[in-house]
Amino acid sequence: MDFACLTRRSALAALAVYGSFLMSAAYAGVVVTREFRSAALDRNWSYAVYLPSGYDSSNLRYPVLYLLHGNGADLYEWVVKGRIQPTADALIASGDIPPAVIVMPDAGTSWYVDRKEKMETAFLQDLIPDVEKSFRVLTQRDGRLIGGESMGGYGSLRFALKYPEMFRAAALLSPAIYNPEPPQNSSARRVGVFGAPDFDAAIWKSLNYPALWDAYLAKRMPVPMYLNSGDDDDFYIEKEVVQLYELLRANKQPAELRIVDGAHVWPVWDSTIGDAMKYIFGFAARPAITPPTH
Repeated sequence: MDFACLTRRSALAALAVYGSFLMSAAYAGVVVTREFRSAALDRNWSYAVYLPSGYDSSNLRYPVLYLLHGNGADLYEWVVKGRIQPTADALIASGDIPPAVIVMPDAGTSWYVDRKEKMETAFLQDLIPDVEKSFRVLTQRDGRLIGGESMGGYGSLRFALKYPEMFRAAALLSPAIYNPEPPQNSSARRVGVFGAPDFDAAIWKSLNYPALWDAYLAKRMPVPMYLNSGDDDDFYIEKEVVQLYELLRANKQPAELRIVDGAHVWPVWDSTIGDAMKYIFGFAARPAITPPTH
């Protein structure tokens, strides 16, 4: 064995890793928090925002990803558990995604529908306009993406199907999109959103994605979707995403499916959000100097 050659290769490999580290460090984004008054919710509302490196010194408008949390979590779940900041930094540094803004609203146990509170209305009529007024983001469909995990995946699918004119692509990580009904261990049956005090299957079905499907197809505005699930999901979501993927494929809708090792847990989502972002940002507009639309 040529140990000199091996040493040189090891040194080059180490330099490559070190260079990658330096590149990631050079692209160090920040996370800030904004609070504003929501008319639909009739209260103050907060959201966290990832801003890419160079945001303050540029005059660009950036593509924006609305990243939704799971049941009972908050605006910092993707920051703390999902490690979205270093993930986005690395993806931008490597060129796998363009510099982008990521918005993470606080939605509690709302499931992003107008039931406990008018969360769907607030998202569309209050949050998005506030983001577009307060931050330099692209304001056309091609600059707007949506995604989330579990409850956030449920909300992301509803928004993508109901408002395809607003979102260019969607990332659904272990989405709680149970068809026809949630399993007995799902929080959807207990949070008081889909019937209170008792769960009402009719309410669930009226809000779940099959009720939106025909109208979505009629708009002829496909939203490419990235779907994934752990193969041992606590709520058997692997079956649900396969079912949705087959429906999308049968109707010639662009989609990607990943079944990975794991349950309904953060190691599944924080290890796959990068792959999901690479897919959905492939459809997004790049940062540009454009005038605001408001």
